[in-house]
Amino acid sequence: MEEIIIANENLHIVSADLANYYKVLPKENDVETVTLYCLDSKNTAEVKEELELLLGKKTILLPYSEIQINKALSIYYRKERMESSNKTFTVNSGDFLENLLTEAKSLKSSDIHCEIYEESARIRFRIDGQLIERYKIERDNYLELVNKIKIRSKLNITEKRLPQDGRITMTNFDIRVSILPTLYGEKIVMRLLGQDASNIDLKSLGFQEEELVKYLEAVKKPNGIILISGPTGSGKTTSLYATLRLLNDSRRNIVTVEDPIEYTLKGINQVQLKEDIGLTFSSALKSFLRQDPDVIMLGEIRDSETALMAIRASLTGHLVLSTIHTNSAIGTVSRLIDMGVPSYLIAETLNLSVAQRLIRKLCYSCKEEAPFVVANFPNSFSIPYVIDKIYKPVGCNECFHTGYKGRTAIYEVINITTDIANAIKSNTIAHYFEKDENYKSLSEKAYDVLAKGETSLDEIYSILLNV
Repeated sequence: MEEIIIANENLHIVSADLANYYKVLPKENDVETVTLYCLDSKNTAEVKEELELLLGKKTILLPYSEIQINKALSIYYRKERMESSNKTFTVNSGDFLENLLTEAKSLKSSDIHCEIYEESARIRFRIDGQLIERYKIERDNYLELVNKIKIRSKLNITEKRLPQDGRITMTNFDIRVSILPTLYGEKIVMRLLGQDASNIDLKSLGFQEEELVKYLEAVKKPNGIILISGPTGSGKTTSLYATLRLLNDSRRNIVTVEDPIEYTLKGINQVQLKEDIGLTFSSALKSFLRQDPDVIMLGEIRDSETALMAIRASLTGHLVLSTIHTNSAIGTVSRLIDMGVPSYLIAETLNLSVAQRLIRKLCYSCKEEAPFVVANFPNSFSIPYVIDKIYKPVGCNECFHTGYKGRTAIYEVINITTDIANAIKSNTIAHYFEKDENYKSLSEKAYDVLAKGETSLDEIYSILLNV
């Protein structure tokens, strides 16, 4: 059978409670008849009779398998969704955008993608790092939604040829809006920002005990640089804000420059990057040095000018926190050297180098055992030990039928000791860690998570490639 697809304007035909209780989904609706997808079971006639009483219409039921019905229910009538039993939740209703943003927030989505194609349009949420389709909408309704978003974010509704950036302010959070002209219309990505960082704790991020000890030791130093590396979406900003929360007290002056400001924290002076008017990371850092700071947080070190300014700030008695794009904690040193920072300055100022990744955890409600096959691992990865059994994703109502629910972090933490500083000066840091029997790379730590049965081989495969 074909996959069940529900038009957004039909969702109001049955309430979320009724849909989940009777295992039905709306297909079509007219004046006298309503057509519903239903669970293929022995009591279909009984369900039909009850639904006709509840809906007040002749009801036509189309039996589908339990797997397809449950998958569609989890997509269109998820339990965490807003209560809307008697409310029309359609694009052309006045509160669709508000409901969409609120729903994304309640589902802990990081981004909302609104996309248009030749004949249709869709809305997807990014949850736990993965995009999940939530709504399919008509082209005409999509154009109306685009205009509503532009008006809310104070953008030019007549400009359809150029990209635009704006911001929507909600009660408890902000949303960064990016609009991009595409072949069939404008694509919109809305990132949910402005989350309160007061509850972020370093101990809850996933550090192992010995890693946390190294991290806290470096953070407590009065000056120097702490760098966190990793790709976009690996949790670097969350780690930085957990650190700032630890350092934030009445005795310290903490200033940050970010693009964008993803969290808010009382007592910290936050600056939004504005490159179009010359407010860059390096120019902001120059101004920070005249603000009598104790701790400086730079959203990212992107170029040699910013890197050298950060080095200068740490040399003059400031603790500098920042992120950098490298594949490993060791690679951070090479990246700084490529940016033109002398190795002796890196050795003198770098307190800590951290690399991190986020790994999706398997849903405990539906994961299944899978065979351990050595040939399925990358050839470049040397398997440290054989596992009796591993697990694979399946998919159920609890996990949006993705097979994964929640994420965990893995870290590579290098505290710069005297020996490591000497290795940096002599440009032999990679060779130094080859001889260190206690050192574990990110790929080995990802393998440990696989061994515990918390994730799948597919999820960590790309990390295993970066040996």
